[in-house]
Amino acid sequence: MRLAQTYRLRLRRKRFRLRAYRKSRELVSAVNRTGQIKPGDVLSFTTQRNERIRLPYFLRYYRDMGVNHFFFVDNDSDDGSLEFLKDQPDVSVWSTQGSYKRSRFGVDWLNYLQLKYAHGHWSLVVDPDEFLVYPFCDTRPIQALTDWLDASSIKSFSAMLLDMYPKGPLNDVPYHEGQDPMEIASWFDSGNYTIERNKRFGNLWIQGGPRARVFFADRPERAPALNKIPLVKWHRNYAYASSSHMLLPRGLNQVYDEWGGEKASGCLLHAKFLNTFPQKAREELERKQHYANSHEYRAYAAGLQENPDLWCKWSEKYINWRQLEILGLMSKGNWA
Repeated sequence: MRLAQTYRLRLRRKRFRLRAYRKSRELVSAVNRTGQIKPGDVLSFTTQRNERIRLPYFLRYYRDMGVNHFFFVDNDSDDGSLEFLKDQPDVSVWSTQGSYKRSRFGVDWLNYLQLKYAHGHWSLVVDPDEFLVYPFCDTRPIQALTDWLDASSIKSFSAMLLDMYPKGPLNDVPYHEGQDPMEIASWFDSGNYTIERNKRFGNLWIQGGPRARVFFADRPERAPALNKIPLVKWHRNYAYASSSHMLLPRGLNQVYDEWGGEKASGCLLHAKFLNTFPQKAREELERKQHYANSHEYRAYAAGLQENPDLWCKWSEKYINWRQLEILGLMSKGNWA
């Protein structure tokens, strides 16, 4: 039975890689600076559409962290995002008018770019509203983390998606270009999470947080997944199977310790809930390019009509990564 499952997953991985090659025909190079990439560089990969207001801080955050080169797929933006990205000296960007939904929500496009450019590099897959926090990130660059992972023969690093939100209605405080979004969305749920193991792929499946309790209160099993594996020592034979939730080969998904103790992990501070979100949710609902007939954005559109306050009496205000470790949301494992 196990051999048969392994064989089926191997075939599935080959299909994902073939899809990536086919979908690469939809990508048009806007600017290609990949000749600047050096051995050992940490690379970042992102799909975006109309995120111009977020991009300056996103790039500054990850540049300060030590990311060396950024890959973007711009999915038919009309807000100046593409023009802004083309002017950045450490960015390579491809544009496409292809269907986000039919590219498996951008996974096929990024799988192709990683297949072509990321082999042998540590690859970070993040959205423009996701900010990686890892052990000692306040004093150590990301290369310190990847060096330790290399020395420990660890090929993938997990990070729980932690939804951040303001205290008070979303529309009360406007977000400005270049601003740290956590100055506004500085609160999170310290509990209210469920975890189970996906037997087929071997990854953990995490749900909960403010989206589950506010937008999916009557059907929490349909709340968005919060488990991610954003940082991987990439090999051209790898492929993401579903966003950055899980990969193939399935061994890359085993980012937890089955024999006691804890493996090192991080968090992705998810700054979705700003005053810009209601308009974004309406736009995405109209486009109908998201998972399961956009059921997630249907829930957002319904819940956002009353300008909700996601804060509750159990909310915690974010301080630093050590706070998240104390709360059990991430771990430094045996990295000292």
